[in-house]
Parts: sequence; C-alpha cells; structure tokens
Amino acid sequence: MRLAVLTDVHGNAYALEAVLEDIRSAAPDEVYNLGDTLWGGADPARAWTMQLEYAPPTVRGNTDEMLTTLADRAPEYREWLLDQTGPGVLDTLAALPLTASLHGGEVLLAHGRPDSAWKALMYQEGPEQPTPPDELDAQCAAWPARRIVVVGHTHTELLRQWRGVSYVNAGAVSRQKDGDSSARWMLLEQRKNLWNVQFRRIAYDTEAAAQWALAHAPDGEQEAQMLRTGRR
Repeated sequence: MRLAVLTDVHGNAYALEAVLEDIRSAAPDEVYNLGDTLWGGADPARAWTMQLEYAPPTVRGNTDEMLTTLADRAPEYREWLLDQTGPGVLDTLAALPLTASLHGGEVLLAHGRPDSAWKALMYQEGPEQPTPPDELDAQCAAWPARRIVVVGHTHTELLRQWRGVSYVNAGAVSRQKDGDSSARWMLLEQRKNLWNVQFRRIAYDTEAAAQWALAHAPDGEQEAQMLRTGRR
C-alpha cells in the first residue's frame, strides 16, 4: 500500500504541477490532501482545478476556514481568490472534515491538530517548544488503532515516534520557511505491517510562479519574495 500525502498548496499551481508529476512517477495507490488549498497568489484558479482532478482536499486547513467561515479576515484578498476560482469552491471547502481516518484507523490525517486546523500538533509555541510525547498521545487518543499520524500546517517536514506511533509533518507544497524553495510531498508505504515514510522535494519554476504573482495577485511582491527565497 502506497499513499501520497500533500498539503499546503496555497494556490501555487506551479509547485503543485511539479508535485503531481512526481506523484505520478511514484504510482501511489491513493492521494490525500491536507488542506490550505487556495490562500496564495501563484495562479490559484489553476491550482484549484488540478487539486479537484488529481488531489481533492481530504481535510480542511486554517486558511480554508478563512475562506468559508472567517470572511472578516483579509476580506479583499478573500474576494480576489473567490473571483479567481468561481462558484462552488466555498461549498466544497465547507464540507471538509477536520480529520480523516484510513485503513482501519491505522492512519490519521489532519491539517494541524485533530481538534483545530489552527494549532500545530507537534509544536506548542514554535519548533523550540516541541509538544511533550504524552500530550501527542492524548491529542490523538480518540483513534486507538493509529500507527501513523500525518499533519501539515507548520510547513516543516518532521518525524517523531512515541509508543509505536509515528507522528509526521508532510512538509508543504508552497510557501516554504527554511530557505529551500522546492515543493514538498510525502510517500507512505506499508510493507509487512510497517509504515515507511519518504519525504520528497521537487524543484519547480519559482520565477514563473513569482512573475504570475507580481502580475496578478493583490500582494504580489510579498508572494513573489516568499516563492523566490523559500522564506516567509
């Protein structure tokens, strides 16, 4: 069993295109998308169309909630995104759950924490304050069969293990933080009842993405800077 997991596309069609090409080469059995689908400025309409066709969102992210239920946050940017993507996007995002449980409960997916798309599972205030192992366990206790928990939100690839459970951050397709602008996704592979984790990084045309943002996005200069530098 091979599962592809991507997250935090942030409306970047250029990064997503490269990720989807690499996913196709890996030939997974299933593809999952952990949210933060649209809130970004590198051709979000095309990014949304590709997600619907090849990697439909599985759970909702915090910026998905900004589009659906928190309309007072950055209202002008929100309206621009909705103008880009057309009708139907709000209904699709609003229907997404916070979590998804797969393969008999062995795999748990969420964007942030299982109870909140806004809070990080493996950090408390930041990377310098990792969540204590017992609290990790408690956050996911409603899924006793879990063997692996996969999240996004912090845009940081990470693997922690505790009491036979692997806690993984898949990394982000777009808007990196570590100075490496490459797009990220993760491959989970089950072999002989064990889940193996493979982090994947893919180069893409960041300058083309930056130029699209400069030409079209309301905050194009900021978006272009993030995409070019891999820093937020």
